[in-house]
Amino acid sequence: MESIGSSLETQFPCREAAIGILNELIGDSKEAYPAAIYLFGHSGTGKTALTRAFLKKCAKNQNVRVAHLNAIECYTTKIMLEILLDSLAPEQKDSLKVDNMLDFVEQLRRWHGASGTESQGFLIAVDNAERLRDMDANVLPVLLRLQQLTSLNLCVILLSQLPFEKFYNKTGLSEVISLHLAQYNKAETQRILGSDFAHVRNQLLEQFADDNKRLEICKEAVTEEFYNNYLNLFLSVFYKACRDVPELQLTAKKCLSIYLEPVLDGTLDATDISRLWRHIAGPLRSALTQIYMRIEKPPEETEDFASIEDQSVRKLAQSLELPYYAKFLLIAAFLASHNAANQDKRLFVKHHGKQRKRMQTVNAKAKTSDKMSTTLGPKSFSIDRLLAIFYAILEEKVGLTCNLLSQISTLVHLKLLSFVSGEQNIMDGSARLQCTIGLEFVLQIGKVVGFNVRQYLCDFM
Repeated sequence: MESIGSSLETQFPCREAAIGILNELIGDSKEAYPAAIYLFGHSGTGKTALTRAFLKKCAKNQNVRVAHLNAIECYTTKIMLEILLDSLAPEQKDSLKVDNMLDFVEQLRRWHGASGTESQGFLIAVDNAERLRDMDANVLPVLLRLQQLTSLNLCVILLSQLPFEKFYNKTGLSEVISLHLAQYNKAETQRILGSDFAHVRNQLLEQFADDNKRLEICKEAVTEEFYNNYLNLFLSVFYKACRDVPELQLTAKKCLSIYLEPVLDGTLDATDISRLWRHIAGPLRSALTQIYMRIEKPPEETEDFASIEDQSVRKLAQSLELPYYAKFLLIAAFLASHNAANQDKRLFVKHHGKQRKRMQTVNAKAKTSDKMSTTLGPKSFSIDRLLAIFYAILEEKVGLTCNLLSQISTLVHLKLLSFVSGEQNIMDGSARLQCTIGLEFVLQIGKVVGFNVRQYLCDFM
């Protein structure tokens, strides 16, 4: 039905092509569904939200029963199958118990023989589908052939961050229709963030409802052009480091009040973009080091936000439970992100020889705070360089094991490191990462393990 696709296009901008394909494949329950659809892409690309909204529209507008579950929550096959049956069962049915895939398929077959199900459609969506590989060996093959085994008009939608090639096993799998949701480019990201303008403006008006002067300035100054200029400045700092749209939306809303403050005070005009940029540049770079961290802003505007923010960072760093070597890997990653590669020998090798003092070197060291590496933001580094620095700062002798490399993946999963390129190539060393934590955070990690981080930063030498 065209109404499903057209209603979702306004809700999910820049996903018109994917919505159109889903609409053709499963938009009409009177047509035969494909056996399986594989929807994949990075986190923050709208896979789950789009699928959930599409299934909700199908269940509301058509004779379709839908089930949506997260494979992470299903730590056994039995739990997953019972959740699916509870969602797909007719309304008069009580809670059903099944022990294995055979019982599950037999129950669906019995429903097919019942009256009223001949023209009915069934849609099953499984989020984090890569977890199915850890379940019983027959779970994934049976789900992909569920339509054939039950003779129902049924489609299984698998959602994952991995390409489908990662699911192949020795016995092989049925072919699926793959649909890739690519990461949003900068223009698309700005368009998505800009679609919240009306909601953001209403929130600001409610915030200043008791202050007539600020309310009037806000009504005049906060226009769609003003908000788009802010988003353009915001993405110039954040887009290379983070493509996760929900996280960008949250951080953009937090930083907007700082950007708007001089306009509300009357010190700057809303159209003076260059001076507004100079005002917001520092806070944006500071926010970049704390992305994915939920550090709350103080309720009183008169309080020193910077000091309370530092206290929150210290508290978070001290409460972070990481393995001993993972903390040194995190410190090594920060040093690799904020030191030039050509300085590694001087910083980490004991007998590196004397360094000649040239005027160019002296002038380069006379940096202002705006030009310091720790202020400008993280740079990318290779796995080889990370491990080299790790072994240089660690006093113990530790072998390079799978357990040590897995701790790098743990730091990525915790959003303390992020991939810049080569996400699938950790083992061959071609992957490049960058460190997402700030200076105050890594200083606290250093205190926990008894390591002086400042001693190995070019900015403080």
